[in-house]
Amino acid sequence: MPPSALPPADDPRHYEAFVRELLQHEARARGFLHGLLPSWDDVDDVLQETSLVAWRKFAQFEPGTSFLNWFLTIARFEALKHRRKAARSPVVLSEEVLDLIADEGLDEAPALARERSALEACLAKLPAPQRELLDASYRPGVKFHEVAAQSGKSAQALYKIIQRLRATLLACIQTQLQEGHA
Repeated sequence: MPPSALPPADDPRHYEAFVRELLQHEARARGFLHGLLPSWDDVDDVLQETSLVAWRKFAQFEPGTSFLNWFLTIARFEALKHRRKAARSPVVLSEEVLDLIADEGLDEAPALARERSALEACLAKLPAPQRELLDASYRPGVKFHEVAAQSGKSAQALYKIIQRLRATLLACIQTQLQEGHA
C-alpha cells in the first residue's frame, strides 16, 4: 500500500488510524518493554514517550507494513534513552545486552501474537463455567484456596481441574497453531 493511503495529517481519520493501531498493539508493546526495563513504572513511562514519538512520526509510517514492528523499533530506542538516563542505578544492562533482548523481542513478536490469538480462540471454545474458573484462578492477588472454597471444591480437586483445563488448552493451542501453518 503506498504511503499516500494514510489520510492527511489534518484529517481526523489520520488520528483515528493511529489510535486504532496503538490500542491494538499496546499489550504486546508493554510485554516487549517489560523485557527491556526493570519495572512496570519504567514500562509505563517509556510506553507513553514512545506513543508520543510515534504520533509525531506517524506520517512517516508506511501503510501495509507492520505497525507493531515500527512501533517496537521506536520503543527500543526510547528504552535505550530511558536506560541511559537511569545509568546511575546499580543494576543496568549494557546496550549490547539490551540490543540482544530487543532483537529477540522483535523476532518473537509475530509468534507471540499467533499464540495469543490461538489461546483466545481456545478459551472461547471452553464452556463458560470452565472459563470463569480459570479466570478466577489466575486473577492477580487471588489465593488458590479461596477460589477452591468459593467453587465448593477442595484445593486439591481444583488443582486437578485446572491442570486438566491447562492440558486441554495446550492441545487446542497446538492444533490451532498447526492449522495456521497449513
